[in-house]
Amino acid sequence: MNDVIPYSEQFQKIVDIIDSARERAYRKVNEELILMYRDIGEYISKQSENAEYGDAFVQKLADFFSENYPDLKGFNRRGLYRMKQFYELYKDEEKVSPLVTQLSWTNHLKIMSACKTMDERIFYMNMCIKERLSKRELARQIDSGYYERYMLSQNSLSPAIEQSKKATGNVFLDSYVLDFLDVPETVSEHDLQKSIIKNLKDFILEIGKDFTFIGEEYRVQVGNHDYYIDLLFYHRGLSCLVAFELKIGEFKPEYVGKMNLYLEALDREVKKENENPSVGVILCASKDDEVVEFALSRSLSPTMVSEYNLKLIDKKLLQKKLKEYIELAETSTDASES
Repeated sequence: MNDVIPYSEQFQKIVDIIDSARERAYRKVNEELILMYRDIGEYISKQSENAEYGDAFVQKLADFFSENYPDLKGFNRRGLYRMKQFYELYKDEEKVSPLVTQLSWTNHLKIMSACKTMDERIFYMNMCIKERLSKRELARQIDSGYYERYMLSQNSLSPAIEQSKKATGNVFLDSYVLDFLDVPETVSEHDLQKSIIKNLKDFILEIGKDFTFIGEEYRVQVGNHDYYIDLLFYHRGLSCLVAFELKIGEFKPEYVGKMNLYLEALDREVKKENENPSVGVILCASKDDEVVEFALSRSLSPTMVSEYNLKLIDKKLLQKKLKEYIELAETSTDASES
């Protein structure tokens, strides 16, 4: 006898069809809107190059829209200049062509106004597409210097830390900004953990949307002893469990031994056969990279040690540090080739 599918499940399938159609329609409308802005920008750019019109062309065009189409939003002088800038910024960038129509106009405006280099713009474009960032989420990532922090995390001068990064797919940063927690600088580990749970959506945005939360104070048993992992996640991209340990002070070498115990327990008792070995992240208020290097050099488990900041980091400092890393890398490359 065939099982009868409940009405609720049948109706939900119809809702799924409607949602899918709406999503396709939205993407198509957005694609046409972005192409329209680009084409308008191209026309304005070329007319502005004409000596007969010059820079006055944009103002005259804005006046035309104001007088004849007052209800048409976004076609004032500022909006028209943005369309012109949009075209001129990306017209010769082949890498950008397949990306531009996948972002909303508001996200494009934020990227154009806040990013200084083409590499940074492309980075945030890809991030918007992969993680489907809203305007607010994108603004938060840019304001927190996510690009600079990501690039700095890719430049490790330590073999042990470099090995850990490769083992964890380079998905973890050296530093995370947890300004959204709104906790005092002298917060306890318990309060830090509770505040993260309370602001879990923002925490996942910071660490990456591929993370799925499993539980807090997650119990694992070893022998006759119970141990509790502060936060346990599953990472879809890595296909593995990820254990987070929260420490309010500076990193200590003994934290690695404890994390190894947690990861071994997870792999033996919790991990499924089709999943990869579990990964650990020790999140500390500060760290000494040389101590981290020594502590990880004999560790067999994939573990990352990262810092957290409870306030936004000055982007100028991050940009300066990134510039220094790039210059150092270029100097090292030149020295090895000579």
